[in-house]
Amino acid sequence: MARSGMKIGFQDGISLETVIRTYSDPLVRFACCYVASPDIAEELMEDALTDVLIRDRRFEDEAHLKAYLYKAVRHRCLNYLRFHRKFVPLEDVECALFAGDLEGDVMKKERDRALFACLQELPLQYRQVLTLMFFDSFSVSEICAILSRSPKQVYNLLARAKTSLKTLLEKVGITYEDI
Repeated sequence: MARSGMKIGFQDGISLETVIRTYSDPLVRFACCYVASPDIAEELMEDALTDVLIRDRRFEDEAHLKAYLYKAVRHRCLNYLRFHRKFVPLEDVECALFAGDLEGDVMKKERDRALFACLQELPLQYRQVLTLMFFDSFSVSEICAILSRSPKQVYNLLARAKTSLKTLLEKVGITYEDI
């Protein structure tokens, strides 16, 4: 892609290699919420990283870079969906997200599959906010910036998403203690 010594534009500078190592997996996971295809999600993530290099943007700190990358991936996903409306089997996404499980614990895998299936049943807005909050550890203010929503809207989405997910999980027999 680019020279490994290349620095991303903010005061201390950060290498492209560090940015890729740190953000590629979470960004692909986030993009999968939209496009449900690991290959396409990876392409969209790469486009967002390329955009950072091409535009030579300056960031105050790493948190601003992180928020910018997530927002860039979100915009690319929405554009992709606007022009390519097709469906990908749930199994393709499951394979990508659970491929790294080396424990071999069958119960954990089944619980994770059920949790993933319940997440996929939620509306897109709920999946987005849950993924950003609990899988990618964003604060509410960062989620507001990424999703272009007010804090009140984000808190409402989180509350509704948690309630909906809890209901779905209870239907398949998973309780809070199981997670």
